[in-house]
Amino acid sequence: MNQHYFLLICQLGMGLFWIITYILIIKRGFQDKKYGMPMVALCANISWEFIFTFIYPQNDLQKIITFLWFLLDMVILLQYLKYGPKEYKKIMSPKLFYASFLITLSVSFLIILVMTQELNDIEGKYAAFSQNLMMSGLFISLLFWRGNTDGQSMFIAVCKMIGTLFASVAFFIYFRTPLITIMSIATFIFDWLYIVLLYRVYRRKINFRRG
Repeated sequence: MNQHYFLLICQLGMGLFWIITYILIIKRGFQDKKYGMPMVALCANISWEFIFTFIYPQNDLQKIITFLWFLLDMVILLQYLKYGPKEYKKIMSPKLFYASFLITLSVSFLIILVMTQELNDIEGKYAAFSQNLMMSGLFISLLFWRGNTDGQSMFIAVCKMIGTLFASVAFFIYFRTPLITIMSIATFIFDWLYIVLLYRVYRRKINFRRG
C-alpha cells in the first residue's frame, strides 16, 4: 500500500471515529440531560474547527471532515449552555456561568490562532494534538467531578481513542516530531486510563444494584 492510500485511510478513520464520538456524546447528552464535553475542551475544539474550516482551510476532504466536526460540536455547545447552569448552580450564577464560557471561548480562539501563526503551522497539528491531550485529561476530571457516567459512555471513550490512534499513527510514520510523538503517547495513556476508570464505575454500579 503506497503512502497516499495509507494516509487517506488514516484520515478517513480519524474523521469517522471522531464523528461517531461526537454523535454518541450528543445522544448521551440528550438522554441524561447532561453536557458530555468539558467546557475548556469544547471551546478549544470549536475554535480549532472554525479556524481550520474558514480561516486556514485544509485540503477538500479534511475541510469537509472539519466542518462536520464543527457542526456536531455546535450541538454539543448548545447542550452545554442548556444543561450546564443547573449543574453548576451551587457554585456560580447563570450569568457568571455564561460569562466564563464566553471568556474561555475567546481565549481559546486567540491562543489557537496565534499558535498557528507563530509556529507557522497552517495544518493546525500542534494545536490539535495538544488540545486532544487536554481533552483526554478533562474527560477523566469530568468523571471524577460527577462520580458517575452521566453524559459519558464506554463507546464514547473507545471511539475517541481509536480516532486519535489513526491520526497518531499517520503522523508518527510520515510527519514525526518529538513533541507530537510525546503528546500522542500521553493521549493514548490518558484515553486508556479513562476507559479503565469508566469500567470501574460501571462495575461499581452493577455491584451496587446486585447488593
